[in-house]
Amino acid sequence: MSKLASMTGFAREGGTLPDGTSFVWELRSVNGRGLDLRLRLPGGLDALEPALREALGKRLKRGNVSATLTVKREERAPRLTPDPAALEQAIALVLSVAARIPGAAPPSPEAVLTLPGVLRAEVVEPDEAAEEARRAALATAFATTLDGLVASRAREGAQLATILTTLLDEIASLREAAAKEAAGQPAAQRARLMENLANLLGEGDLRARVPEERLAQEVALLAQRSDVREELDRLTAHINEARSLLKSGDAVGRKLEFLTQEFVREANTLCSKSASTALTRIGLDLKAAIERLREQAANVE
Repeated sequence: MSKLASMTGFAREGGTLPDGTSFVWELRSVNGRGLDLRLRLPGGLDALEPALREALGKRLKRGNVSATLTVKREERAPRLTPDPAALEQAIALVLSVAARIPGAAPPSPEAVLTLPGVLRAEVVEPDEAAEEARRAALATAFATTLDGLVASRAREGAQLATILTTLLDEIASLREAAAKEAAGQPAAQRARLMENLANLLGEGDLRARVPEERLAQEVALLAQRSDVREELDRLTAHINEARSLLKSGDAVGRKLEFLTQEFVREANTLCSKSASTALTRIGLDLKAAIERLREQAANVE
């Protein structure tokens, strides 16, 4: 069974970090000429990027991949602590003011603490061990999400394999129809040549007026110009090669895209050499099927 992979896929994975923070990883991939990863990480997590790029490069060969990490932190009120120097200054100030006002009540502690600069947010020293555990949890979750993306691309690839196989069957069928039609071209060209000569020379025995050898030369020349056996043979070779690529299980997208260009070349030549309306019609149908093949092959990794 083919292990063809598409470049299109999506995966999402969420969880909770050791500190209770919730997060979500989202990975999306679309067609691309090479492998391109765009990371969107919250501030302070840039250190994760090299390891994430390395992990993705080991699993994927082609595609434009965007990875987005959303971290939702709960807003907590900062813990306040008095500034000793500012507190002493504030107490001294309010006591001095109260002493100058006869009968004034002594200032309350609450009033002193509300003075600007008395309270400040407590500075929490970073816990490197906790940060490391946080980064490790996010990297593990990324690996799980990447597994999901690979699986998603594999499912798309299985569908692509079916579509491509069907298109190759259609192209092979049209190739056989073209071979049958082309086999009758020499006789048809001879009959057309005789008819044209009769119209030009009028009634009478053409063989008496045009040497048989000359007629044979003209028919041979026409047959040579319209001989499509080489194109049909190359089409057969391309079809067989495409089938082998689909079965190989490798990242064959580039090879398939190149091969479809060769398909187009042979179909164009076949149409240009066609000496009958029926063969031209088959050639046009062949070009349409090859174009659909090319569009689908552009999705293969």
